[in-house]
Amino acid sequence: MTVRIGVEEEFHVIDVETGELVPRAEAVLSKVARPQDGYARELPQSVVESNSGVHTSLDSLYVDLSATRHRLDESAFRQGLGVVAAGTAPLTRLGTVPPTPERRYHDMTDKYRRLADEQLICGAQVHVDVPDRDDAVRAMCAVGPWLPPLLALSASSPFWLGADTGYASWRTMVWQRWPTSGPPGCFDSAAEYDRAMDELVRSGVISDPGMIYYDVRPSAHLQTLELRVCDACPRVETVVLIAALFRALVVDACAQLRAAGGSKCDGRHEWLRAATWRAARSGLEGELIDPTTRRAAPAPVVVRGMLRRLRPSLEEYGDWATARSLAEETLAHGSAAHRLRRTVAAQDLLAGVDDLLAETRGGAPRPGRGDRAQRARRSAPHPAGRQSGGGRLVTRPARARGVRHAPADPGVADDPADEHMAGGAGTIALRRRRGGPAPAQGVRPAPSAPSEGGPACAA
Repeated sequence: MTVRIGVEEEFHVIDVETGELVPRAEAVLSKVARPQDGYARELPQSVVESNSGVHTSLDSLYVDLSATRHRLDESAFRQGLGVVAAGTAPLTRLGTVPPTPERRYHDMTDKYRRLADEQLICGAQVHVDVPDRDDAVRAMCAVGPWLPPLLALSASSPFWLGADTGYASWRTMVWQRWPTSGPPGCFDSAAEYDRAMDELVRSGVISDPGMIYYDVRPSAHLQTLELRVCDACPRVETVVLIAALFRALVVDACAQLRAAGGSKCDGRHEWLRAATWRAARSGLEGELIDPTTRRAAPAPVVVRGMLRRLRPSLEEYGDWATARSLAEETLAHGSAAHRLRRTVAAQDLLAGVDDLLAETRGGAPRPGRGDRAQRARRSAPHPAGRQSGGGRLVTRPARARGVRHAPADPGVADDPADEHMAGGAGTIALRRRRGGPAPAQGVRPAPSAPSEGGPACAA
């Protein structure tokens, strides 16, 4: 049966003049959102959320996400703004972004104080059909060990408050401060899971089940299993890759449940949080914890091992060639965190914001951004995976297997902790510029796919 997927993406709203995060989400949504468009507000007034349609193919998901980004970019541009899909906005000042004026968000701000004030982060969530809630709850145990590699693929948030954190995903470190974040553990049934969530609500720590922020969870309002561990991704191709891998993981987990007649758990989960920390620290440029050995291994080894493990399910849905190509391309060119550090080391943090804006809109240059930005755009290669005339996801050939991406220059280290430090520690000074982006061309919104197909797990 066909297993459907959907994606939620969060975007920072950026002032294109300064590159800074600004509380203008409502302004962007006012020019783009209709009830059927699938956009929403979030806790900070600097974040907008989009919700894709339901899809069975990666190609249709790609077109949908690209069109959604185009509409947001068009709306933002008309107001001197831009939208960035990344775990954190590199240029952020605390105290400048108030909460969205809704009672829920004001209550959260009052209760969680600085934790809510610093929730200036964006993620990407993937939903996979699992109509049977017992299966969704049990599948969390099987997919859990493979979530840190997905986080590493998405890592896009090395900068916080204008400084390099030394992490590939600082968003993860901010996010894990919430009382219900991190690996969920294992449950034998939906009833057991729901009792545990009810206890958390009754404790007063959280107000409702919607505040269960586990790395993976059964959706509170959909018949899906929801991936929540990933940073927002500048390149839409990365989101598509993660969606393909997560669908395959869920399909495999459900197959294991059927074969075993129920869940099989060794009861050892203490290493999962450590593995998540390792992925947030290193991204693709260091070591990850290999779920099969629970030992450190180079990120390319772990990612390729996951691909081999998931190949039968990826082939079943026609995703193998696309997933392999996108994964090899990502390993060759590095994580978004690595690419951002490389730009900042060569130029400055404002140039890094320019790159994030361009990658989010699909790599198309904007006229009138100033000489420096234009030189950067002309010298940068076009990102792979641009939409072809037929609307399919097209990728460039990746480098040869086993070849890791090279640093931007011999003086930049591969280790995220060392990279960029040659440019000086602390906050990076801002430079103003005139001008603003012009609308991207050639992207047409795609209608949401009809709700078709069947469940991931047989009831």
